[in-house]
This record gives sequence, structure tokens and C-alpha cells, in this order.
Amino acid sequence: MSFDITHVRAALPGRRVDYYESIDSTMNAAAAIREPGAIVVANEQSAGQGRHGHSWHSEPGSGLYFTIVLAPRLAVDLLPVVTLALGLAVQEAISQVCNAQADLRWPNDLLIGNRKCAGILTQLDGDRVLAGIGVNVNHSSLPPEISTIATSLRLATRRTHSREELLCALAGGVDRMLNLLETDGAPPVLALFTVQSSYARGRRVQVDLPGKPITGTTAGLTADGYLLLDGDDGRRHTILAGGVRPEI
Repeated sequence: MSFDITHVRAALPGRRVDYYESIDSTMNAAAAIREPGAIVVANEQSAGQGRHGHSWHSEPGSGLYFTIVLAPRLAVDLLPVVTLALGLAVQEAISQVCNAQADLRWPNDLLIGNRKCAGILTQLDGDRVLAGIGVNVNHSSLPPEISTIATSLRLATRRTHSREELLCALAGGVDRMLNLLETDGAPPVLALFTVQSSYARGRRVQVDLPGKPITGTTAGLTADGYLLLDGDDGRRHTILAGGVRPEI
């Protein structure tokens, strides 16, 4: 399915929107852009990027694959909260456009049920943040190697959705969330994330850390956006990174 970039540009006047029918990664193209708010979107990625060097399945015509260039006026130690703010913006857009409720899994995944439908990758580049967002929108199926852990909005709702409308809603949502973060600081974003995520507090999880995984119950977020875990080893851990999964 083609992507109607003319509609998107008309709906987002004054914002630079670069479109590629096919590209290796929108993150790579966005790295060359200095303009805050600029968006790079592609109909297909041949080397979509996920966290920790993983790839993002980016088949043509089905998903929403884009990077937005951000220049938040924030202290460096608040940058992890940007990822949480972006997650809230994606969650809100999915609800508004697709009438579907996605859960937020700290720090950067959105799920429907227990299957991932969207992911966020943030990279600090000087005074900018490159925010790569991938949403499985109209995939009718997914590769066997990820079909048990991933889904699409189409599979979840049994209907197709407008990628263009979702992108426009997301652009507005990102602007609002970053404005909230810049104006009021981290507390309202952390409070919203805690309410909107079943993973933030009281969830039994396993966290994959270097060396060996640890299990425990999530106990909220720190003031700078990291996850607290009351481990089964009797210690409270601050999780700075690592895959968080429901306890097996």
C-alpha cells in the first residue's frame, strides 16, 4: 500500500517531512538533519534499527517507520524521561486513531496483550535527540520468528488503519508531551507513565541483565525515569537498561 505523503505534509504545515519509498533506516537519514521537528518517514526500511543492535521488521506498505528530530530544552539527566514521554505519545495516538489500547512496557515498548506492536529508539546526537518510532500497523502476518511475541494493529483490531493519520496524531502528541516535559519537568510524565503502564508498579517480571536475569516485582520509577525492582534476592534494584519481561 502506498503512503500518501502529500496528505501528511498538508496536515503538518510548516514542518519538514522527508519521505523515502525505501531506505536503510530513517535514523540514518535523520542524523544529517539539524532542523528541530523534522520527520523522516519511509514506506519500507531495509535495515530498521531496534534497541541493543536488534533489527526492526519493516516490510513495505504495512508499518509506520519514522524518525523525528528533537531538540528538547532539558538537562541531560532528564533525557531518559524523553523515551517515556514518547511512549505516552504513541499510546495516545494509537488510542485516538485506531481505538486500541496499548500497554507501555518500560522503557520503550508498546504491547497489545502480551505482544509488541510498537517500539521506540532514542539516540542523543549533540544537542539533538533522534527519536525512531516503529509501529506495526497493517501487517496481516508477521515472520515466524517473531509471531509469538509481536502483533500489528490490524491483527489486534481486525481492521486496517491509516498510517498517515497515525503519523499526524503522533507528531502532535510528541510536541505536547515534550512541551509538558520542558514546562513542568519530569514529575507529570513519570506520573502519567506509572498510571498508563502495567509494568511500572506491582508487576512480576524478569529483567535480562548482563551475567544473569533477575526476577522481582516492579516498584515504580526513579525521579530520572529508571525502573525500580524489588528483587527476589531481597534487594531493591535500579534498572538502568535491560529487557523487561513478564515472569515465566
